[in-house]
Amino acid sequence: MFVDADNGVVASSAVVPVPAPPLGRRIQDRVRPYLYVLPALVGVVVWVYLPVIRTIRLSTVQWNLLPTKPKIPVGLDNYRDVLELPEMRRAVWNTVLYTVGMLPFSVVIPLAVALLISELTGRLRGVYRALIFLPVLVAPVVVAVLWRWMLHPTQGLVNAGLELVGLTSPNWFREPSVALWTVTAITGWKIIGFSVLIFAAGIAGVNQDVIDAARTDGASRWQVTRHVILPLLSPTTMFMVLLTLLLSAQWTFPLINVLTGGGPLESTTNVYFLLWKFGFRNFNVGFSSAAAVLFFVAFGAVALVCVRFIDRFSFHDS
Repeated sequence: MFVDADNGVVASSAVVPVPAPPLGRRIQDRVRPYLYVLPALVGVVVWVYLPVIRTIRLSTVQWNLLPTKPKIPVGLDNYRDVLELPEMRRAVWNTVLYTVGMLPFSVVIPLAVALLISELTGRLRGVYRALIFLPVLVAPVVVAVLWRWMLHPTQGLVNAGLELVGLTSPNWFREPSVALWTVTAITGWKIIGFSVLIFAAGIAGVNQDVIDAARTDGASRWQVTRHVILPLLSPTTMFMVLLTLLLSAQWTFPLINVLTGGGPLESTTNVYFLLWKFGFRNFNVGFSSAAAVLFFVAFGAVALVCVRFIDRFSFHDS
């Protein structure tokens, strides 16, 4: 109790207890956030986790996809056969080469292009972005047909241009020493616009006040890029490196399937093409599933290591 001497008012300082909400209301408040993410969770379970579980089950059987044929349990024999297969070792090595070859197209060149485009203003910037991003919108099969025509050994525009300057052109898709790098270059040409878009978004997110402060202190354009923009783009750069490590084999698969069929002499085969070959050309579902499980574990380990590197070496503007 307290008394207001001026007004002669007596008031109480006791806190009036607020009644607890009904049990049904409390349950509703707890469940509501999960209802918002339920559709996404259902999609992840149906399209990701259930196929993974089914693949693990199929990796322990021998089956040819025919519903009338029984699934014969073979235990871990499929895994042992996959690890002992010389063709698998060649595909893994080619996947490594594809990944290394894709890094300039997914990181180095797009970063340089994004830095150059960031200096443009007005409609010109939008025009350049649209032109660079255009190959991403083209279907991989159309890209393969286009480049097969351009690199034709006798009628292709590229070979005709090389002959005009006195250079001998190789058979781009039939020479083992050239075919893999040809597929890599075509794939890089297709996805370079996507990488430029990612880096352009990263550059747009750099705090302009930090750049203005560096210029006020007398930093040149190269110094601003080297000591301000590039460090702040490290999360974006590491993200693109991670995507390249995980998705290079997937990016190159449709072009391999259309242009080379894994040849010549298995020189362009990668892990995704080999999985497709085992499962849908040889109809050895158990073998293909065992290889898929092994690749799933391997790529998961690579992703885990890359995430650790991103957390450790990325620089964020505080």
